[in-house]
Amino acid sequence: MSEQPLNPSTAAAPDDDAADTAPAGPTAAGSTAAGPTPTGSTAAGPTPTGPTPTGSTAAGPTPTGSTAADVAAEKAAADEAAALRAASFERARRLRMEPRFPGGPAADPAGSHHERRIRSFQPRRSRVTTGQQDALERLWPKWGLDIDGQRVLDLAELFDGLPVVLEIGFGMGEATAQMAADDPGTGILAVDVHTPGQGNLLGLADKAGSTNVRVANGDAVILLREMLAPESLDGLRVYFPDPWPKARHHKRRLIQPEFLDLVAPVLRPGAVVHCATDWEPYAEQMLEVLTAHPRFENTAADGGYAPRPAFRPLTRFEGQGLDKGHVVHDLLFARV
Repeated sequence: MSEQPLNPSTAAAPDDDAADTAPAGPTAAGSTAAGPTPTGSTAAGPTPTGPTPTGSTAAGPTPTGSTAADVAAEKAAADEAAALRAASFERARRLRMEPRFPGGPAADPAGSHHERRIRSFQPRRSRVTTGQQDALERLWPKWGLDIDGQRVLDLAELFDGLPVVLEIGFGMGEATAQMAADDPGTGILAVDVHTPGQGNLLGLADKAGSTNVRVANGDAVILLREMLAPESLDGLRVYFPDPWPKARHHKRRLIQPEFLDLVAPVLRPGAVVHCATDWEPYAEQMLEVLTAHPRFENTAADGGYAPRPAFRPLTRFEGQGLDKGHVVHDLLFARV
């Protein structure tokens, strides 16, 4: 989101084809091809004779009381206003790039390392509560990491040898914290870009005494592509991703063939991809895309949707969807 400098407008070049050609034959002395010019006149018409009115120029009168000094002062004021606007834009840009909490999650951890492409998420900067801020300041150095694309994570060291499941998009973290508490023998690498949710999950895990959660800040695609070793994950969870309901936005949906191409190499054989959504058209697309991929196999005997596993708690978002009459679909596909 950068502001483009304004370029001065230039006059359009004349069209050579539109120029008139002078007629053949001699030209009268003191005249153009269009005909003789009266004495003291131009081709455009006669020039008034006599003195120029005081305070005026040939182009027209100058406003009363306006001097060269006034014009210069107005230009200087306009230049100063433009400089102030540019400085304001630059301050806003720097604020967007700076972390909200020193030592906490970075505003743009990958920086210029990542390329321009369609993304399935939009970073949000909502209000951070006092409790969330406290959790970020205390726990981020221990349990948080930025997805910078500059290193390969050692998950065995990060999770003390536990099998690790990747969760992409955890919202405010309530369901993630509950799954971590219910299954302390599994590490959860939880990825999101929502700062209040990151702080909330850290606080919930700390309150429950769970040490098997790590919070990753940034783009999950960069994490999958550049920061995870082959066959290092024991599962992937994608619960209630943005459905991007408008047809022109379907390309932004996370579950796409290209995304599964990134996921498959970092999953161990038998590892399960577990998706859930309450948006019927997106559920149908998920089923179609996962079924068509050669490296995944549906665990449902009938080749359709699966019952909700006991380990996946009902989320607040899910409850809101059920209250509206939405049907929630779970999909479980094993890596082959």
